[in-house]
Formats: sequence, C-alpha cells, structure tokens
Amino acid sequence: MIPDSQTDKVYFSKWLKTDDRYAPSCRLITSILDKHLIKYDFLEETSDIWARDYMPVQKDVNSFVQFRFEPSYLKDEPVYQSDPKEVCRANNIKPIFSEINLDGGNIVKQHDKVIISKRIFRENPGYDQKKLVKDIEAILEAQVILVPDINPLYDLTGHADGYLRFIDDNTIIVNELESEFKYWKDGFLRMIKETGLKYTEIPWLADYDEDFPKSALGIYINYLEIGNLIIMPIFEIEGNKDQEVYDLFKSIFPQKIIETVNINTIGREGGLMNCISWNIKG
Repeated sequence: MIPDSQTDKVYFSKWLKTDDRYAPSCRLITSILDKHLIKYDFLEETSDIWARDYMPVQKDVNSFVQFRFEPSYLKDEPVYQSDPKEVCRANNIKPIFSEINLDGGNIVKQHDKVIISKRIFRENPGYDQKKLVKDIEAILEAQVILVPDINPLYDLTGHADGYLRFIDDNTIIVNELESEFKYWKDGFLRMIKETGLKYTEIPWLADYDEDFPKSALGIYINYLEIGNLIIMPIFEIEGNKDQEVYDLFKSIFPQKIIETVNINTIGREGGLMNCISWNIKG
C-alpha cells in the first residue's frame, strides 16, 4: 500500500472549482498546493464535490483497486452518486474492480495495514463478516484492522477517516477519546490492545446546526496529507480548538509542513479535506 506520505499528486472533483458555492474554497486550497509545488488536477464525470469515496485505492504505482460505490446514505439521493466506472474511464484510470461495497473514506491505509470501521458490515449485509474481512485483505494485500462505527443517526457515513489516521506504521492519531461515545472508545481501546498500535489524541468538537445536519465542522482529523505537506482544516467558530490542534500537529508531525485552511462552506455539507481529495503517487 502507498501511504499518504508518499503521494505526490492530488485530484479533486471538477465541481469544486465550477460550483460558485465552493470555488472560493477551491482557490484557497490550490493556492496552498501551488505554493508548495504540489501537482493537482480535476476529475471529469463526477456527480458532486466529493472525491475520496468513489475513487480507487492505490496499492502501488501501477495498481489500483476500485470497490463498489453504493452507500446506503445515498440510496435516496442517486443524483449525487458518482459512477466509479465512468469516472475511471473518463480520467484514464484502469483499476481492478471489486464487488465489495466499500467507500474510500472508510479506508485509512498505511504500508501493510488498513483501518476500516465496522460500517462495512452494514453496507454488505449478505456477506459473511469473517469472509468479508479476509476478501478485503486478499485484494488489498494488507491487514484489515476494524474499529466500531458510530450509529448512523449521529454519523451518516461511518467513515474511518473521520475518527483516526496513521502517523506512521505503528502510530495513529485519533479524536480525543473522552469526547467519543463510550462504546466507540471501548472498541477502539480493544483494538489498540489487540494490535499493539500506539496512539495520540487530538481535540475535536461537534458542530450542531439545524440548518446543516451533516456538518463536519470540528473534525480536524479529516486533513489532507500529501508528501511532506499537511493541509489541516480550521473552523474559526465559537469554541474552536484551531490553535491548540495546530500546535499539536506541529509537535506530532515535526518534519511536515502544516498549512491551515477554512473551508466551512464545504464542511457544513458533511466533509473536509480528505473527503474532497484523492491523492496518489504518480
């Protein structure tokens, strides 16, 4: 598997730059990428501003795995469901296709392992759970590590990239556990005991807004890491932890360049930097 730290090009949906609601955020992001000479491009044949979930997983430079993209949270909104086969065809990407229903945002990867939330079982109800895990391990050639998923009433997608990320092969960064549901915290700590992984916590906050029920504001862990650069979302809302988390990122990633960006217009729609991007090693 190619970890984010080894990627060198990032793609976004074309809607990010063509939709007037999100174009200002797109310009902020691309200005940071230009500043650090990071290559980027825009995907054709996409249905919305997101990218991570319906794009392939890169195993090595010339090998991609495309999972089926039919998430339950879009069953009543098919207009927003991009067709991975059409997107790959239009952008000259030739992956291996799998019939397993698995969003890219629910795959947090490192060299020889991936962390996936147990939402995968809800999304593949007819699949024996043990076989499902083994089949994912076989196609990705990596160990699958499971963490709990949060009830869909509180977390629409159940994507692992909203909970945690890898720092290196042996360490993960995770949302502050005392602010999580007890069952999630307990399940996470069981996983840590079983795997021997280390972890460090960062603050987060839940942004409850009746006008934006899908809001992801406050989830700092949904950052974009590409090569030596991390683009971290900040929120500049009441009760924010922006400076505290930025300082923590500087200490957690001492060799990285940390840039911050306010993309609240996007965040209120349910996703942040990792959700809107697809980064690979070219």
